[in-house]
Amino acid sequence: MGNNISKFAPKSGFPDLPVIEGLKLSACNANISKGEKLDLLLIEATSNSTICGLFTKSETCSHAVDWSRQNLKRVQKQHEPIALVVNSGNANVFTGLAGKTTVRETILSVAKHINTSQENIFVASTGVIGEHLDYKKITTQIQTLTKNAKSNAFFNAAEAIMTTDTYPKGFHTKLTLEKTNVKINGIAKGSGMIAPNMGTMLVFIFSDIAIEKNILQQIMADCSDKTFNCITVDSDTSTSDSLFVITTGTAKMQKITSLQDPRAIKFQKYLYKTMFELAHLVIKDGEGITKFIEVTIKGAKTYENAVKIGKSIAESPLVKTAFAGEDPNWGRVVMAIGKSGIKINKEQISICFGDNIVAVNGSISENYNEKNVANYMKNDFLNISVDLGLGKEKASIYTCDLTHGYISINADYRS
Repeated sequence: MGNNISKFAPKSGFPDLPVIEGLKLSACNANISKGEKLDLLLIEATSNSTICGLFTKSETCSHAVDWSRQNLKRVQKQHEPIALVVNSGNANVFTGLAGKTTVRETILSVAKHINTSQENIFVASTGVIGEHLDYKKITTQIQTLTKNAKSNAFFNAAEAIMTTDTYPKGFHTKLTLEKTNVKINGIAKGSGMIAPNMGTMLVFIFSDIAIEKNILQQIMADCSDKTFNCITVDSDTSTSDSLFVITTGTAKMQKITSLQDPRAIKFQKYLYKTMFELAHLVIKDGEGITKFIEVTIKGAKTYENAVKIGKSIAESPLVKTAFAGEDPNWGRVVMAIGKSGIKINKEQISICFGDNIVAVNGSISENYNEKNVANYMKNDFLNISVDLGLGKEKASIYTCDLTHGYISINADYRS
């Protein structure tokens, strides 16, 4: 954990995540990362559990992503437990045959110690790219992790997946289905290299809901598209992005088998809330962050257009450094809109910084007050709103500023 905790970290600290029946977690220091931090995590879910996932679209993805993506296409054995092994400190990316061997030996070790099939075992890694990960650092710890697994070890789990994060991230919510309380817990890791085509760097969500895999996969993908796909720290896409949702099915309810089931619709609402909160926690720990920024695009012809223009603004180094310097240089927002590649009518565009109207119909507002906008830029939370005047679709993208702190963290990442 970093010495300087983000000022946006929750003041109440890590939440008290409730036990989810059928789920156990265990973390340890396996000497994979620097120092003595927890860097290896084992998650075990009871038989009849369901697992779904989404992954980075990077063409240079990790060996862990390669395995887990392919494994999800196989049929998991319902009468056997599901396991997920996660390490931080080494991404196991671009490591050739040695990297594949590390994944294989990890899988074999877990299969042996928790008595489950390879189809039920998944892996995730995050950290330095290009360095070999000695599989023995993992396999020699599996037996101990299995022995020490507990149902309430969410804090340790959240710490074990951290790299440059300054605080562990977790969220909990609950809903009622058929007079039964259903729980949703989530933990996340991420603070840099976040411009996902799927999700953030590592996210693990757990629930006791009973739901079919294909239904869960669709719900998860829909929720991710409007949460984790709408955040960006630095426009770089990680080699290791992995989002897993594990459901144990231990809640006393009939299994959900249709997207049209009102219970599925309600569950999606709460899963979206969980993902939304975790996505915001990731941005609030963006490397070197001093400003949390929401970019809202209105009046677009399509939702996809709104997202693309929003990301063009949110990912612009010129825009982000202006925010870091508290400079109301709205001309850079104009530039970023123009480079998005989306067809627009510049004479219909209006721009606001908070409640301050800076441009109307393609020109500076007659009521523009530089002093007022400059004062607004001193806030920790900023909203930039753009109305394209072309349609009714809208989207919000969340990001942070680009500071000297970001440079310092990444210049010294491996030292």
